[in-house]
Amino acid sequence: MASKGYYHPKCGSGRYCCGLLWQVIIIILYFGHIAEGQIRYSIPEEMKKGSLIGNVAQDLGIDLKRLRAGRARIVTGENIQYTELKTDKGILVVSERIDREQLCGSVTPCSFSFEIILENPMELHPVNIFIQDQNDNAPQVLYPVQTGGSLVAEMVPRSADVGYLVTKVVAVDVDSGQNAWLSYKLQKATDRALFEVGLQNGEIRTVRQVTDKDAVKQRLTVVVEDNGQPSRSATVNVNVAVADSFPEVLSDFTDFTHDKDYNDNLTFYLVLALAVVSFLFITCLVVIISVKIYRWRQSRILYHSNLPVIPYYPPRYADTLGTGTLQHVYNYEVCRTTDSRKSDCKFARPGSQNVLIMDPNLTGTMQRIQSDNCILDEPDSPLEV
Repeated sequence: MASKGYYHPKCGSGRYCCGLLWQVIIIILYFGHIAEGQIRYSIPEEMKKGSLIGNVAQDLGIDLKRLRAGRARIVTGENIQYTELKTDKGILVVSERIDREQLCGSVTPCSFSFEIILENPMELHPVNIFIQDQNDNAPQVLYPVQTGGSLVAEMVPRSADVGYLVTKVVAVDVDSGQNAWLSYKLQKATDRALFEVGLQNGEIRTVRQVTDKDAVKQRLTVVVEDNGQPSRSATVNVNVAVADSFPEVLSDFTDFTHDKDYNDNLTFYLVLALAVVSFLFITCLVVIISVKIYRWRQSRILYHSNLPVIPYYPPRYADTLGTGTLQHVYNYEVCRTTDSRKSDCKFARPGSQNVLIMDPNLTGTMQRIQSDNCILDEPDSPLEV
């Protein structure tokens, strides 16, 4: 019994994969007989590696021991093997991601085939895998061409009647079936009452008569959407010049793109500035409130505190009793002018005559020895510089 091999898009329409066909012929001639059971699976594209395709052992009615003993394996004429047979479980899994568009292109339906071979006795089981299309591609706009540097505009004369064909949006979808069905919608327009877009063909036509009051610069945004679930879409901008001659609109369209970019940038910077100012205001408000609360808590803690007051003795004063708590002698240096005798200020004498002493019998009290005479009243007193 001869086997037909399998069809693959890369082999061409109505052709056989010669490598696999010769393998099958050699097997048939060598063993003289072959058992055959064919199975088919249908799976969606873009399945993850290791995803289950089907239970080969159950579908073919083969025991797991037979699969292991017969050294079941996959024979394919292609270098790329998209599936893997796990003989310990008798299942067929995906070994590599399958992209229908890459595998079959525009061929419908898309499928690939291979054989599962068992030995002792020899068995050959063809397997066909059909790939279901998924809506994994968005529409691609072919016309009008979206250029980044230059501006392309369609001319509409002011004498155009109702139904005047302005242009046509052309788009394609590499998906197949209903996923490739496209519809066109007018999303935005400078004057929505002047233009319309054909739902199925993407033709842009005038709805009413063009008048002198219509703006020269017209901008239309058309959305191209496919029929997949979930649907995917693409957006195209169409610039229309309502004028009778090109020089008439040349000056108006010179800054068309720059004005739009300027407006978009201005809106962005305004929103950014508002966000920054709001953030700084809220931050300052939080900081002020936190400082107020901190100071209030500190004042409450000091008010309710019962800690004793520890006296503080300034440094550089002498301790006359020798207790060691006041170790430094504070010396006064007095300077005066020739007319300083007339001053009413009294200065202390330098040296150790003017010191603070601690009375050990009186707790927390200090006595100060001062001189009754002012050095300014002594004419012969020395002046320390």
